[in-house]
Amino acid sequence: MNGKYQLLFSFLLPVTVVLAEETPLVPLDFNREIRPILSDKCFACHGPDKKHRKGKLRLDLEESAKDPKKSAVVPGQPKESELFYRITTDDEEELMPPADSGKSLTAKEKELLRRWIAEGAPWSEHWAYVPPQKHKLPTVKKTKWPTNWIDRFSLSHMEKSSQKPAPDADPVTLVRRLHFDLTGLPPEPGVVDAFGVNPTLKAYEALVDRLLASKHYGERMALYWLDLVRFADTVGYHGDQDHSISPYRDWVIDAFNDDLPFDQFTREQLAGDLLPKATPSQIIATGYNRLLQTSHEGGVQPREYIAMYAADRVRNLSEVWMGATMGCAQCHDHKFDPFEIKDFYSMAAFFADIDDTAHFKNGSNSLPTRREPEISVLDREQREQLAKLDKTIAIKEALQKKTPDPTLVAVIKTLRTERAALQKTARKTMITRATKPRITRILPRGNWLDETGPIVEPAVPEFHGQIKSGKRLTRLNLANWLTDTKQGIGSLNARVLANRIWYLLFGQGLAPDLTDFGGQGTPPDYPKLLDNLSMSLIEKNWKLKPLVREIVLSRTYRQVSLPKDGFISFQRAHRLPAESVRDNALAISGLLVRKIGGPSVKPYQPAGYYRHLNFPTRKYAHHTDEQQWRRGLYVHWQRQFLHPMLKAFDAPRREECTAQRSRSNTPLAALVLLNDPTFVEAAKFFAQRILKEGGSTTDSRLDFAFRQAVSRKPDDFERKTLKQLFNTPEPRDEKEWTTVARAILNLAETNLRH
Repeated sequence: MNGKYQLLFSFLLPVTVVLAEETPLVPLDFNREIRPILSDKCFACHGPDKKHRKGKLRLDLEESAKDPKKSAVVPGQPKESELFYRITTDDEEELMPPADSGKSLTAKEKELLRRWIAEGAPWSEHWAYVPPQKHKLPTVKKTKWPTNWIDRFSLSHMEKSSQKPAPDADPVTLVRRLHFDLTGLPPEPGVVDAFGVNPTLKAYEALVDRLLASKHYGERMALYWLDLVRFADTVGYHGDQDHSISPYRDWVIDAFNDDLPFDQFTREQLAGDLLPKATPSQIIATGYNRLLQTSHEGGVQPREYIAMYAADRVRNLSEVWMGATMGCAQCHDHKFDPFEIKDFYSMAAFFADIDDTAHFKNGSNSLPTRREPEISVLDREQREQLAKLDKTIAIKEALQKKTPDPTLVAVIKTLRTERAALQKTARKTMITRATKPRITRILPRGNWLDETGPIVEPAVPEFHGQIKSGKRLTRLNLANWLTDTKQGIGSLNARVLANRIWYLLFGQGLAPDLTDFGGQGTPPDYPKLLDNLSMSLIEKNWKLKPLVREIVLSRTYRQVSLPKDGFISFQRAHRLPAESVRDNALAISGLLVRKIGGPSVKPYQPAGYYRHLNFPTRKYAHHTDEQQWRRGLYVHWQRQFLHPMLKAFDAPRREECTAQRSRSNTPLAALVLLNDPTFVEAAKFFAQRILKEGGSTTDSRLDFAFRQAVSRKPDDFERKTLKQLFNTPEPRDEKEWTTVARAILNLAETNLRH
């Protein structure tokens, strides 16, 4: 070989070698890559639903899928596997999925199934039905980056994907993020400035602890829980009349502020009335069982609505606690998960003792309507005040009996008057009262008129085992089973809860689908991290505050939300929830009334919005006092006619469980911020603050306004643009500053959580 060609070959040889060495394929993950295909394209005909199963073949069970007699899946031999033949054949009569199913496989999906069979068709149990276990912390290269165990998992993932962790968020962004996540309210400028001067981990920890101790923490967490349990101020059906339930909302706020362990939180809502010596608080908590939509319309068929109420309760409980879609088993066995129709009605039987049928006979069109059983209650602070008054009165009366004194008589009279006035402030609230359980039958195809189905007793889904008891099971047994990590499915449900906590703090769950942990749900991208978070929650005895603290102290939480190319962040920037958009504007303006709890409030609303509501006809009257400026959490929730502001910012009607709100970006939202009277009033009041507290120059006032709204000073472009809204160089007119205030309240940054 001459030198010229030898030189050429010396350059080509390494290239030839590199091309010859193919990167070995990573073995497929059955739960992440194969099960979703089978579930979406095959389970409808070859899954859990035995009545609609074809060919006596189940592809959701390994034993059936690999049965040598059927040869559906022959491990290691795609060409010998009926499954592979059926998905690749040109014969339309034998092609699967069949054309009339509306389903088809992509070329990529077919190749994945071929590879899986070729790799030996390894099988795994569905990830959500396998109890989480505590995994060993992964080793990482950047040992100085993590601040706690959570960071070890996130950094390990980044390093495996050859990406770098995004940098830490700047102090201002971090303080704002923390306030919105833990209280739903913006930080005061002084808090931002103090942390900016001393952005140490110690100062950050102190800020976290202060916010977790804030009473507004309970409001922030309650906002999400109320979406899950479909809390509303109205019945939903028929005339959508008001019903009495606001004390339940206040109980939820108190429970989160007290860091009531989630297992106890569960028991008191599902079965507080069955607890020995139940307290008023525990009875109020049972309002959960009464949050569903109800009707007393004249044509109501009680049996139909009893069936509807039972189905509603099973749907909600399974979604809230289990992340499951048991509602799909109301008419037939579940097509994608191992829930049978028997399981659905056995779960419904747990609620058969709930006394909530009186309204069929005595429900009224008054506002609020009657929904017995109801009791009149004071809030917790008032109950404590009443107890002190009773004690003081008893002491005074004993003293008067022992040593009569005219002055003491007057004191006792005053105390009794005070007590009577306090009791008059009591609010009615729906509660749960147990009665003799109704008979529960399986309703074939969900038909309430068909009573040919067998009678069932309370029982949990068969594939989850059973609750051992010598007596008929109760709601208390069910509540305990939901959080029992040894005899129940507590560890599975801890995973559901931990995933939702992560969603609240990052904008996206580790498992993206927050409601469906079943076959149609999306597996978690970081299963070991999610498992360890679940175990951490259990180890903390179901207390949420310590888990929240652990997460927000991680460096993973403190990353920027908008990383540059080549970097990765777990954080997501997103618009604030509807209620927080309103709260934010009121807080910035100085109008916000921060009182905790109380009856629902009615802010400004377009005239005639309720004109189609009947039984009775409605004319909306907004509050004219400070109630107008309460937090969005307390806004009257009219199911059929949700407040337009809440609707524009994607709040749900709360007819069903909502685990994750949509986040739209529409002109309607901008129009609401500009024209809703609440935001107009906020802008006016903000303008007054700017003139009063912002100094004497236009620049100092703009600085003040921006610091209140977005925790920073305006840049040159923003300053120049806003000055164009003025008619004079140094405006002092409130109207001109109101225009500027409206513009600032409309900034995307004002309503974004980064």
